[in-house]
Amino acid sequence: MVKTLQGALELPTGRVAVVAARFNEYVVEALLVGALRGLKACGVTEDRIDVVRVPGSFELPLTAQCLAETRHYAAVICLGAIIRGDTDHYRYVCEAATRGILEAGLKTGIPVIFGVLTCDTEAQALDRAGVDETNKGYEAARVAVEMANLLNRLS
Repeated sequence: MVKTLQGALELPTGRVAVVAARFNEYVVEALLVGALRGLKACGVTEDRIDVVRVPGSFELPLTAQCLAETRHYAAVICLGAIIRGDTDHYRYVCEAATRGILEAGLKTGIPVIFGVLTCDTEAQALDRAGVDETNKGYEAARVAVEMANLLNRLS
């Protein structure tokens, strides 16, 4: 019989950090509300959650890596919203945030979750930051819990 391992959507061991960008704050705040709701649905109480604010999505990876390196957190969730403008700035910030968040998780062995919206329009971003389970912050929180529990089982 094949053995299958996966994480559970139940209270993980340890704390969870949520790093939230202030740029496009009206969108990120909705993602944060969704993430906190998702963590609560998995049994994570407010006293086990730390929210860290950074200026923008470019600053998410460094902050996430610093938090993960402390080993105080079972997972780190990165929340941001990058909305395309008229210049190439969008592309560079998207690439840096994506690569940096990935590398933070790989370097530390702690789940560092990508909850950054990369949208063409403000309307697209707001659609992905809605009040139901399609909120990408809510989804990121569930991924964080599942991955924390999976990696705990693998260690």
